[in-house]
Amino acid sequence: MSNNLDGEVNQSSQTNTEIQTLTDNAAAVHRIVIVGGGAGGLELATALGDKLVKSGRISVVLVDRSSTHIWKPLLHEVAAGSMDANSHQLEYAAQARWHRFVYQPGELQGLDRARRTITIGSVNDDDGVELLPRRDIPYDTLVLSIGSVTNFFNVPGAEKNAISIDTMHQAEHFRRRMIGLCVRADQAQSKLNIAIIGGGATGVELSAELRNTAEILGAYGLHHLDPHRDIRISVIEAAPRILSALPERVSSKTTELLNHMEIDVLINAKVSEVQEHAVLLANGDSVPADLTVWAAGIRAPQILGELGLPVNRLGQVVVTQSLQTEIDPNIFAFGDCAACPWPEKNSTVPPRAQAAHQQASFLFNAIKKRLGNQELPLFQYRDLGSLVSLGRFDAVGNLMGPLLGRAMFIEGVLARLLYISLYRMHLVALHGVIRTCADTVAHWLRRKTSPRVKLH
Repeated sequence: MSNNLDGEVNQSSQTNTEIQTLTDNAAAVHRIVIVGGGAGGLELATALGDKLVKSGRISVVLVDRSSTHIWKPLLHEVAAGSMDANSHQLEYAAQARWHRFVYQPGELQGLDRARRTITIGSVNDDDGVELLPRRDIPYDTLVLSIGSVTNFFNVPGAEKNAISIDTMHQAEHFRRRMIGLCVRADQAQSKLNIAIIGGGATGVELSAELRNTAEILGAYGLHHLDPHRDIRISVIEAAPRILSALPERVSSKTTELLNHMEIDVLINAKVSEVQEHAVLLANGDSVPADLTVWAAGIRAPQILGELGLPVNRLGQVVVTQSLQTEIDPNIFAFGDCAACPWPEKNSTVPPRAQAAHQQASFLFNAIKKRLGNQELPLFQYRDLGSLVSLGRFDAVGNLMGPLLGRAMFIEGVLARLLYISLYRMHLVALHGVIRTCADTVAHWLRRKTSPRVKLH
């Protein structure tokens, strides 16, 4: 746990007292505990805090092992240096103060359904000194929204030699390492090879951002390499095409754009091993790699399989269409960590930001009905389409909806504006329209006086 929690210890001690008070008054206050402050979890905590806590009927506790929040789809931009994370992070303690909920730092370690408590781990500073002890938090309604982690599929060497980009720390580590390798390659007058394993949205978007970063780092004199000839970027995908979950037209157009940026796209390329300086393929080929990123899949965090709740093969908690677990109606799960039925497609809801946003809105209304002892509604996922950003180069995607009647392919400025609007919608859910507009203007002005990529 980062030492930036030091300043929050006093508040956390105070919130411990608040939790004890809520325990003593359990009959009067319905205790809602949300584990996971990702896009959906933080939106839900904020909405409940703004609209229901002031009535005195409920209390809301948000648990997260980190002290700050950033919208996960932005992490590839942080990794490429095209976004300064410091200006986009949100402190959980501050959000809790502003929106009437309680923030508790710590990692989920256990669940006691009989006692209706969860256990979260101790919090230490960078020197290993304990800031907060291991503790239990009582609940009446528990919501699990702890997201996902990288799935390495037991590929030899993958976890050791490839970097995943699930967290801010990993994204920053990749960025610093990439800059260092550019400088070393320049000094040695050699080439730099970057391999991205996984041709989904994350891998594709990261490849485009890295091409942009390579050009800008050269412009600022951090290296004298030719950003196209000397810095080779490869996207390795096991399926017959990249973006296989999206319509083929989106995939084809994206492949064309990546080729135009001189990014190598390898399809039908199953990875058999990841070595320190190479990625080996099942067909016997080898892709040189000074820096390897793994973006080939996700799974639920291991702790979910240790709570006594039903999970699927990816470790996701199996829930009904009301987002309640199959064995306990007091426990809900949503977002990447949950397997929610999608009857129209005979599958489960995909792990996308739009799904988490929709489920957070659904749960806010469902919890209101639960407090009123009303029957809970059923969640219905609305696929609004998908957008893929290629940084300053382009954006492509497809829109879907009842007014369109079919999927509509879009690209260029319109696609880019819609992609940006997804993040703005998240900010509006957290801060409201006025503050989001003010923040947008502030970030725009800051970019006018800052380098286009983070250089240190």
